[in-house]
Amino acid sequence: MGKDGHQEQGPALAALRDHLGELQLAQIAHHRRAIILLEGLEGSGKKHALRQLAAAFDPCHVAVHAIGFDRREAADGHWLARFWRSLPSASNTVAFYRSWYLRVLDDRILGRIDQDVVARSFDEINEFEAQQRDYGTVIVKLYFEVSAEVQQQRLEQRALSPWWRRPNGDQPVAAEDPAYARALEALKANSDTRWSPWIMIDGNDEQAATLAALSAIADAWAEAMPAEMPHLVLPPIRA
Repeated sequence: MGKDGHQEQGPALAALRDHLGELQLAQIAHHRRAIILLEGLEGSGKKHALRQLAAAFDPCHVAVHAIGFDRREAADGHWLARFWRSLPSASNTVAFYRSWYLRVLDDRILGRIDQDVVARSFDEINEFEAQQRDYGTVIVKLYFEVSAEVQQQRLEQRALSPWWRRPNGDQPVAAEDPAYARALEALKANSDTRWSPWIMIDGNDEQAATLAALSAIADAWAEAMPAEMPHLVLPPIRA
């Protein structure tokens, strides 16, 4: 999409941010919990969408967790423990920039876990997400897809900055890697559940991807959050 198209999206994006802010008021008033996952390869447009989401929501009721591979966490207790510690409390949203799916994507592709562990991890993930939904938590899972060409262009652009450094010097998983295609296929087959479906976002155009991502979140909030004001129970007046 050209520059004019991006300019046209400006008012639409501003209106969408305002709409999300209004929907969040209902979430806060009704003490609902929410989880947003932003998954996808490096360079797929996740952070651009996250910036706009952060601009839409009341920051006092949102926490963002950027998830990366942590050898200490991987060797200390159950691998889901750190995510249990990060779950939202009532009236709050937690956005995970990468998530527990790092285990069945990057860890699998890079050979950190074997196939038996992959299968068990999917079972544990599905049970974990089902428990959150049973507890009344709204879950929105966004997966940003990107072509090999666009990913390469974005990574090359980032490399021009002397400030851009990857944690631990790890190289990003490439969209053209056949192992990535297999891992993504398994992701869709094993974790696109009725109670926690994936929403696939075309990340090749960051502006359009951001609109699609925020629209999906707004739709989920509109469906899950009560539209009426909560009933307030006032204490009895004592003489």
